[in-house]
Amino acid sequence: MPEGVSHSLFDDVQAILLASLFMSFGVALFTQQEFLIGGTAGVAFLGSYASSWSFGQLFFVINIPFYGLALWRLGWFFTLKTFFAVGLVSILSDWIPQWIVIDSSIPLFAAIFGGSMMGAGLLMLFRHKASLGGLNILSLYLSKYHNVNAGRFQMVVDVVIIILAIYIVDIWATIYSVIAAICMNAVLAINFKKGRYLASLDS
Repeated sequence: MPEGVSHSLFDDVQAILLASLFMSFGVALFTQQEFLIGGTAGVAFLGSYASSWSFGQLFFVINIPFYGLALWRLGWFFTLKTFFAVGLVSILSDWIPQWIVIDSSIPLFAAIFGGSMMGAGLLMLFRHKASLGGLNILSLYLSKYHNVNAGRFQMVVDVVIIILAIYIVDIWATIYSVIAAICMNAVLAINFKKGRYLASLDS
């Protein structure tokens, strides 16, 4: 499908639902291992580890201020899709641990598989002109208006955020979090490039 082709409502709904499931399952794996990720999700992870608030609650609240930039530069359709995606991830990330019990997992597998799943989820959202708010909104803005590769931009920022968190979480959790961030953003850097399949902003 060439760049700029509009998606149907069904196309957008199924993509947002599946992407939210991918992201939420990745969050469940990360929470079990006390991993981090960059951007607003990283802040939500840190807050959930240090307080009685859940990841979903914090993730939803932290993203609220970023909707202003989305409305200003990326439009109503993008903002509404992003709002629903953030809401779904906020709810599902708290519900999935009640539906699926993860007693233990190998940290390296959790980092690679969880990070890649989250990257695939973000790719689906980006291709349907949606995001998970926060840094995603900024990266899409830079990609659209300044020709900055979204995956590479997020990879650099995410790795910096995780390295700065070395004093908050276990050193091994930090190392695996860096691996997860690289896997997640590699999916975007490889697959989300200008000129490839991308929906119209007004779809």
